[in-house]
Amino acid sequence: MRTILALAFFSTFATAADPADLARRADADLPRLESLYRHLHAHPELSFQEEKTAARIAAELRSAGFEVAERVGGHGVVGVLKNGPKNGTGRTVLVRTDLDALPVKEETGLAFASLATGRDDAGTEVPIMHSCGHDVHMTVFCGVARLLADLRGEWKGTLVLVAQPAEERGSGARRMLADGLYTRFPKPDFALALHVNSELPAGSVSVIEGFALANVDTMDLTIRGVGGHGAFPQGAKDPIVLAAQTVLALQTIVSRETEPGQAAVVTVGSIHGGAKHNVIPDEVRLQLTLRSYTEEVRQNTIASIRRIAAGLAQAAGLPPGREPVIKISDGFTPATFNDPALARKLEETFKRTLGAGALRPTRPVMGGEDFSEYGRTSDKVPICIFWLGVVGEEAWKAHKDEKKPLPSLHSGFFKPDFRPAARTGVVAMAAAVLEVLGS
Repeated sequence: MRTILALAFFSTFATAADPADLARRADADLPRLESLYRHLHAHPELSFQEEKTAARIAAELRSAGFEVAERVGGHGVVGVLKNGPKNGTGRTVLVRTDLDALPVKEETGLAFASLATGRDDAGTEVPIMHSCGHDVHMTVFCGVARLLADLRGEWKGTLVLVAQPAEERGSGARRMLADGLYTRFPKPDFALALHVNSELPAGSVSVIEGFALANVDTMDLTIRGVGGHGAFPQGAKDPIVLAAQTVLALQTIVSRETEPGQAAVVTVGSIHGGAKHNVIPDEVRLQLTLRSYTEEVRQNTIASIRRIAAGLAQAAGLPPGREPVIKISDGFTPATFNDPALARKLEETFKRTLGAGALRPTRPVMGGEDFSEYGRTSDKVPICIFWLGVVGEEAWKAHKDEKKPLPSLHSGFFKPDFRPAARTGVVAMAAAVLEVLGS
């Protein structure tokens, strides 16, 4: 129903954005944005620890004229700017950025490379890096805030700019919503976000209709056995052998239990068991990541893992009380579904604003993004997240001509080409907001 309404809504207005003016303004702001980017890149903070990052973004929004609230759902920041007759009468658009960094050691060799370290949940000291581009996201976000504040004569409505913590942990959006994001602040008619893409050239963007990112479940599977002496295996029930059988059997979930054409991933990312050559252990611990798009495939995958693990344990003759133990993390990240009408409107806007050559085709990916949460409340807000290319010209040419691999997101070598990427991001997001707000 919301999609039908969105189609009718989008047919009623035209964009107020002048591409040349947006580009000129973005170019003029690039030196300031680059300074901000270098600061954010050199001072990353882990999920749930983004106190200083949040304070800096709050200060940037205040300087642009936004009313700012801090500590929303943790270290979340919300900036509101109402404009036009009756103080903001019109449509409301939410734009989101993420604040947190990852426990990754930087290997880029940049002059402003991160040397930061911090403590993870276990208290272990770890290196920290913005290896997923959230520093680019925040910088573009601040550039868009300033640009749209300067263009108040060309739009009416309400901007809600959300700086969200803990995206990498899949729970920041949920916490901000639980803390009243849609009740304490103006409820959006549409929500927008962007994410850097390590496989697209700087200066390009990409929009996907429908499913763009996946459901993400994290599962801990403990295979239990009966320990014993390695020289007398007949007196034990070996969980290492049982774990090996289980890992292989899980591969049939995608190949034989999921309907062809439906996407699913079952990955065993970690397996730990035993401590000595001649000791059969009591248990083996496996860590899994499960990916899907639809709820039907998601639930079938989970149920299949339970059945396979329990069935193999029974076939191995385990005594009562030694069945496998399965724990699914509460930090489930639901699939991101881009509203088709909104995605098509953004695609048209980007062609007109950036040029058709800037728009690159991409496919849905199995990565996860909790931006999906903004469209999953009872309000059913239409959402759209688009990709922003960040690969520099030389690296892109080497990749295309010499098949040289590109550093991926979450890599210590990930190094965006900031200026062309940021310029494109600011212009694209500002144009998208103006298009949705209308003239």
